[in-house]
Amino acid sequence: MTTVSSLKNIHKKGLFGDYEGKKEDSLIGIKEIKNLLIVQVAQYKNSSYQAKEISIDGLSLPEEALKISCNDGTRILWCGPKNWLLISRNKDLLKNIKKIVSEKDFAVTDLSHSRTIIEIEGENSKEILKKGCPFNFNELKKDNSVNSVFNGIAITVDMIEENPNIIRVFALRSFGESLYHSITDACLEFGYRGI
Repeated sequence: MTTVSSLKNIHKKGLFGDYEGKKEDSLIGIKEIKNLLIVQVAQYKNSSYQAKEISIDGLSLPEEALKISCNDGTRILWCGPKNWLLISRNKDLLKNIKKIVSEKDFAVTDLSHSRTIIEIEGENSKEILKKGCPFNFNELKKDNSVNSVFNGIAITVDMIEENPNIIRVFALRSFGESLYHSITDACLEFGYRGI
C-alpha cells in the first residue's frame, strides 16, 4: 500500500510573502514531515502499572505536563494523565511496544496515517503560532509539548529545538489542508520558504 501525504498537492516549495530584501536563511521555513510512526499509548484507568516501570526504545514515559522523553530516533510526548504520543522514524518500534506493554493495561493505537505534521523553523516560529493559539508560547522550551487549538483546529505542538526554533505541529489528517493554509497565511508578514 502506498501512503499519500495529506499535503501532497498543497505544499509548495519556494519563497512566499514578504521575503524581498531578506536573507533566505532568516525566513521562516515550512515543511511537511512524512513517514513517521505515530503511536498513542493510553493506560487504562484500572491498570496497576506505574509509568516509570515502562521503557520504550530506552525511554521512560514522561509523567509531567509539557514533558517529553527523547533520544536520536524517538520522542515520547506527554498528552495527558496516562496518555502519551510516541513519534519515531523506526517503523518496527510498534511491534516492540506491543511486546513491552500489556493489552490488559494499555491501549496501543497506530495513528501514523491519521495525522498531518507541519514543521515550522525560524526565529519567528513562535510568533506564527501565537496568531491562532491561546497558549503562551513564551513558556514553551526545547523538548516540551502542548495540546491546544490553532484557529479552531485541535493540534499537538512539539518543540524540537531552540536557536533556531524548530516546532512540529500535529493535527488530524482531515484538517491538514486548513491547518497548512492557516499557518502559511500567518507567515506571510515575515516571509517564508516552503522546503
